[in-house]
Amino acid sequence: MGVMKTTMKEWPIDDRPREKLIQHGAEILSHAELIAILLRSGTTSCSALDIAKQLLSGHDGLLQLGKMTTGALSKHHGIGPAKAATLSAAFQLGARFHEVLQLNDTLVITGPESIAKVYGERLRLLNKEVCKVILLNRAHHAYRDMNISVGSISASIVHPREVFKPAIDYLASAIILMHNHPSGELKPSKQDIDITHTIRQAGEILDIPLLDHIIIGHSGYVSLREQGYME
Repeated sequence: MGVMKTTMKEWPIDDRPREKLIQHGAEILSHAELIAILLRSGTTSCSALDIAKQLLSGHDGLLQLGKMTTGALSKHHGIGPAKAATLSAAFQLGARFHEVLQLNDTLVITGPESIAKVYGERLRLLNKEVCKVILLNRAHHAYRDMNISVGSISASIVHPREVFKPAIDYLASAIILMHNHPSGELKPSKQDIDITHTIRQAGEILDIPLLDHIIIGHSGYVSLREQGYME
């Protein structure tokens, strides 16, 4: 006798993720149920929800899953290139939505926490270290951000000319540096500290001050100004 598989279409309506979302809203669904909706279908032996649960348990939760490449996702049973691309797009869209939402609510930069809230989510999804410069006007509104360096998983080399060229081109009154640590570690490295001192000195010469250098990790952020490295 073969094993009878019950698909999600055969489940009670209140148990089906898509129908639950339509009737009650997305906020009541679990991570696995939301992922199952994106996957749309399972395999002959697993439902989409089963695959979603396996993805989450096998990759240490939502954060690590969101950082996976489409190639890595495609290797999982029941996930082909199309489903991998859908998941990757969903994570990136969610991070961008969060960023836009925060920018609409917090136009004025009041400190490192406000910067981390706006830009941190997208940086946490990256597997490589990326350094970003944020341009501010005289009122300390952040009006543009640009990636200036993409490094390996352990280091990113930043030169003053890459930092200050966009600041000069777009008439910034001040700048903030920001980069992620893919390892999740928040402690500044010696290289982070040295880069901060170099950029700060260049900013003083150009009259475009460096207000802060913020590091994004898995659990939060650290401000090199608050840590005393910019005194």
